[in-house]
Amino acid sequence: MEKEKIKDPEIENEEISEKVNNDNSNDKEEEISAEDQIKNLEDKLSRTLAEMENQRRRFEKERDDAFDYGGFSFAKEALNLIDNLERSKLSLENDEELKNNESLKKISEHLDIIYKDTISIFKKNNIEQIKSINEKLDPNFHQAMMEIEDDSKDPGTIVQEIQKGFLMKNRLLRPALVGVSKKTLKKDQKNDIKTKNTNENNKKEEENN
Repeated sequence: MEKEKIKDPEIENEEISEKVNNDNSNDKEEEISAEDQIKNLEDKLSRTLAEMENQRRRFEKERDDAFDYGGFSFAKEALNLIDNLERSKLSLENDEELKNNESLKKISEHLDIIYKDTISIFKKNNIEQIKSINEKLDPNFHQAMMEIEDDSKDPGTIVQEIQKGFLMKNRLLRPALVGVSKKTLKKDQKNDIKTKNTNENNKKEEENN
């Protein structure tokens, strides 16, 4: 019969201690892993909630824009009514055969009434005319079509309105087409510009030939 091996008590205690330490280490790793998972889930949840909030805000903005500017295209096309009324009245008033005619006066009065009613309807729907005459040129609202010599105004001041511009709730429907003032050129300056333009034209012709 084999004799049972008797373990050294010190060695046995060391093995037990090592096993306990390993178990504690494994428990600690499991705890850290669980904490990391919770943090990852919290992070994902935060991102998801933020994305949902952004989508909600976008939806609300699109809804508000659709409500506020749903008739934007229609309003833009309706501006042709204003243009045609003004052109019709101007055409009749410049007709030599109709001048000083009572019928013309009545027609002009009716056109004025229609024009004012149309402008009133526009205002009720937040469509406002852009101020132009005697205003400084603003590229956001005005489009300069010509320069007019006028020493009584500061350069860049609007002195002529070719076509009215309109806004719809601060959004540009169309810019106003205008003429702006510039300082009168002296005779020498005009000659210099004319000479410069002539030289440039001659140079272009030589290049083309």
